[in-house]
This record gives sequence, C-alpha cells and structure tokens, in this order.
Amino acid sequence: MEHFDVLVVGAGPAGSATAIHLTRAGARVLLADRARFPRDKPCGGGLTGRALRHAPCPVDPVVEHVVDRFRIRLRYGPSFSRRHDRPLILMTQRRRLDLHLAEQAVAAGADFRDGSRATEIEIGETHVRAKVGGTTVRADTLVGADGANGIVARAAGLGESIASGVALEGNVPYGAIDRSRVDGTAEIELGVVPGGYGWMFPKGDHANLGVGGWGSEGPRLRVHLARLCRAHGLAVEALSDVRGHRLPMRTVGRAVGSEPRSQSSVSAQRVLLVGDAAGLVDPLSGDGIYEAFVSAELAAEAILSGDLSAYETRLSAALDHNASASWAAKRALDRSAAACFWAARSPGVFGVVTGLLAGDVRHPSEARGLARPPLRALARLARIASPVP
Repeated sequence: MEHFDVLVVGAGPAGSATAIHLTRAGARVLLADRARFPRDKPCGGGLTGRALRHAPCPVDPVVEHVVDRFRIRLRYGPSFSRRHDRPLILMTQRRRLDLHLAEQAVAAGADFRDGSRATEIEIGETHVRAKVGGTTVRADTLVGADGANGIVARAAGLGESIASGVALEGNVPYGAIDRSRVDGTAEIELGVVPGGYGWMFPKGDHANLGVGGWGSEGPRLRVHLARLCRAHGLAVEALSDVRGHRLPMRTVGRAVGSEPRSQSSVSAQRVLLVGDAAGLVDPLSGDGIYEAFVSAELAAEAILSGDLSAYETRLSAALDHNASASWAAKRALDRSAAACFWAARSPGVFGVVTGLLAGDVRHPSEARGLARPPLRALARLARIASPVP
C-alpha cells in the first residue's frame, strides 16, 4: 500500500492547480486521472484576466489566440462590437492547458498517474483509501477534481445544490470561415438558446462554435448548433470533434426548489471538492477555469492548515457574490434577451464587463456613471424573472 498526504482525483485545471499548491508547500501528493494525457475536454478554452490572477503558473506556452473584442448579436439579427485596449481573453485548448498544468504539478513534485482510474473509495475518520489504477492508496485527504460526473462526490455524499446546464460544440478550420472576421474577436449570440447563448471563439488554426443552455435544452442542442452554423454560413457537417457536456452550476444559498442548504455540499470529513466537481461553473458564461483556480487555492490552504471545515465558508466568500450576479443576469437574459442586448450596448457597460473579466470589478453593483441605469434595469428584470428551472 502506498501512502500520500493528499490524493487528488482528476487532473483538469482544478486538480492540477491543487496539486501544484500542495507540493510547493511540501505535501506528498498523488494526482490521478483516468484518461491518458494529452486528452481533450469540451470547453470554450478561454482564460480571463481574473482567472490568470489565480493561475498557479504562467500559461504563455499554451496560448493560441488573444481576444480583445466582442461582437454581440441578438437572435442572429442586429449586432454591435466593442474593442478593449488590452487583452480580454486568452484562448487555448484544454488538451494543451491541462497537460501543461499536469506537467507543472510534476515539476513541483507531485506523482502524476494518467490512465489510472480511482475506484473503491473508502472514507474513514483518519484517512481515505482507494484503488488507483489497481494499486491501493492511502491518503490523509482526498480532493475530488473529477468533474460533473465524478466518483468522489458520490462516494462522499456531496454535490447537492447543483443545477445542470448543457453545451454542444465543435471546431471548424480556418479556410471554411473568413479568419479576418473572427481574428481577435469573441462572437456572442444572445436570445438563441433558453438559459444560455451561442458562440464562436478563435483558436490557433480553427474556430470553436457552440451553444449552451438549461439542462432541459439537451434534446434540442443539435438543432440550435445547426442554426448557429447556418448563421455563420456553415453547414453543421463542416464541424469536427462535436461533443456535448454538462455544465454543473452551484446554486447560491439553497438547493434547487428547496430550503437553504443546512450542510456542506463541497466538503466532508477528509474530502474536498474543487472545480466542476463542486459545481463551480459560472451560471451566465459557462466558464469554470477561474472558479477552478480559486477553489484549488482555497482547498490547498484548508488542507495545509489542517482545517478542512473552513473551506466551504472561504469558497462562498470568494465566489458567491459573483455567482449571485451571474444567476441574476442569466434570469434576466431568459426573460428578455432584447433588454440585455440593449443594456450591453449602453454607454459605460462594456467598461464594467471588461472590469469583471479582468477581476478589477467584483460585482455589477460597483458600476458608476452611465453604466448604472441599464444595469439597475437588468437587476429589476432579474427579480421578476422565473427562478432556476
């Protein structure tokens, strides 16, 4: 039997970042993932400024494209563009980002085992035990970073209070689309999918197109994706690597359709959940890399301090304020995409958006000047909108 201070199951951004923080502090860490690396994951692959503030290492080697402009369109009709004088999003691919982070974990001292599925998890008062790739492993603490369908949350009885969205995406090579039109530009389509939006993001040698929305939209996503392609002059057959995935979104303060939470949904004795496993995808954007990096930092701090019980409170303090704003904006978008489109193009609002992406603005309520009236109107709209379905 092998012994480690921490077993981290899942080597996505949250898991590898947790391993990096822990090993740098001297912990003996086993980082395991069932897939062989490099492996791809369905994801828009955008790194915002606020995510980079919490990245455990530089990501320059895997950046493929720099976005400094948004083009926003309403129901494939009227549109507007806004450009920033600094990068807004750095574009990468998960197969490259995740391998890079895992390699940095190894460089820091972690034992990384890809192609090693975790099974037979037993959680005791003083330790956890699991089979990792057929080898029995004992650890003082277990970190679940194994995504929306992870085994760790099920084994620990965690993961309540999570609403699920869905997304479907694919890639199209440059040549099939006009690269000059998408160069440096993230295109956002409002009012085309209930509970979400459509997108086209530039990458190194291709663009990523996708649609996402409420979980109930799953059966209709292929129709939504085909319509998105037609709006960009493409046949859906031109897409490669078309994949769907769940978007686990942690509800703030209460489980869906229930009373407020009375117990932790992300931590238990000897176990912490990070990233998608904890349901930390942003409800509005569908992005989860910022939340992955923040939860990794906080999980490592809790483990190193010996006080796992502090993790939930610190995670809520770091993320719930922003998540509440995202849930409100999501409700407003569902209620009236036209009102959101109007607000987004109003004077001053783009400055708030860039501030949120960079991490300089924590909440839309911090807006000043001309941006305040349209954002207040959206807040009122959210209050009269339907609750989370």
